This record gives sequence, C-alpha cells and structure tokens, in this order.
Amino acid sequence: MRALFLSFLLVFSGAAIAGNTADNPLPSEIPTSEKEFVAIINQYDKAKIIEQFGEPAKREDMKIASSGEIVASIWQYHFINTNSDGAYYETTELDFLGDKVVMVVFMNHDGQEKITAEPPPAMPEPEALPQM
Repeated sequence: MRALFLSFLLVFSGAAIAGNTADNPLPSEIPTSEKEFVAIINQYDKAKIIEQFGEPAKREDMKIASSGEIVASIWQYHFINTNSDGAYYETTELDFLGDKVVMVVFMNHDGQEKITAEPPPAMPEPEALPQM
C-alpha cells in the first residue's frame, strides 16, 4: 500500500517540485481558506508550515529501509482550514514528497479510521421439512 502511495505521489509531484515560478513573492502567512490554501501550499516548505501551524497532530513518515531517509510524509492538523462558508474542517491532511506538499485532503472527522461493524442480521430459522 505504501509503495502504491509513494508511486502516486511521484507521478503527480512535478508541480510541487517546480516551486514558485511566479514573479510574485509568497505571502508571509499561509492562507487558511480552502481554495487559497490549496492553490499556494505546495510553495511552502515544511519549516514554514511548522512555523505557522506548529507540529502536526499526527505524522507518518515513509522511509527508505536501507538508509532510513524520509522520502514521503503524511501530516494531519486539526481546525486550521475553513470552507467557503467559513466553517472549519476538523482535519487537514498534508501529503509530502520530500519537503513539498503534493496533496491536500480536507476531512470533516478527526482523521482516525473508525471501523464500525454491525453483526449480520439474524438468519431466520429454517422451516421444518415435511416428514415422508
């Protein structure tokens, strides 16, 4: 699963690695409204993101087994981004390739996988077969 995720990140990382090619300097503060955030977050490095938002609530690093080098990371923050109505998303997930954000996911839950399984419905009792 991690190999698939890493492959996906590598395929779509060109824009993130290219960096800020515009002549306009980056704003000193990362915007928090969802559309502005998505449009510009890949131009900030991890240090700037931590400077503004602090350490993530949850962090998962993917490392090369032989060297221990971190090649990709998944960070989750809580209540940092707003939707178009001004309501906060409970969780924002930032997926990194190296030092740059390559994907943003907004979630209206805490980011924890919650598996709620209910037992299957009771099977009806089989009808008695007629005796011959």
